[in-house]
Amino acid sequence: MPAETHPRTARPTAEPIAAGTRIGHVHLKVSDIERALSFYHGVLGFQIMQRMGDQAAFISAGGYHHHIGLNTWESKGGKPPPPGTTGLFHTAILYPTRAALADALHRVLAVGIALDGASDHGVSEALYLRDPDDNGVELYRDRPESEWPRSADGTLAMFTKRLDVEALLRDRDS
Repeated sequence: MPAETHPRTARPTAEPIAAGTRIGHVHLKVSDIERALSFYHGVLGFQIMQRMGDQAAFISAGGYHHHIGLNTWESKGGKPPPPGTTGLFHTAILYPTRAALADALHRVLAVGIALDGASDHGVSEALYLRDPDDNGVELYRDRPESEWPRSADGTLAMFTKRLDVEALLRDRDS
């Protein structure tokens, strides 16, 4: 099918998607279930909801059926895609409070995982890192909408500034 007529390049409809729509879960191809679980369960603290041997695991926060599916169905023992290829940039994990994000930062640093970056986007504060399969992971918290930066005309004015991780760590017990 020529690119001009492919459904993925079609123009959007005039009607926006329903406001209550959410992204419910993500499935990640991993090379080793145990290694992936040591990160997502052992470090970040996700609960294992179901396992399918060494082929798949479904994990969640708060008992939901799963927020993240980890599987080796097409990737057991595999390597990450090389730079310059398409694919998932990162999985974003939303924390409910600044203290919860600070706790996640503490967990990551306590086991020696390096951050790729830490940013204040005005609407959110975000930590960027890699899982054991080199998948990008964003750990973040949203600011209340009333605090989001706005332009004079009222449109959103997000930015990227360095996040003070030391100050974030101090808020861990807040």
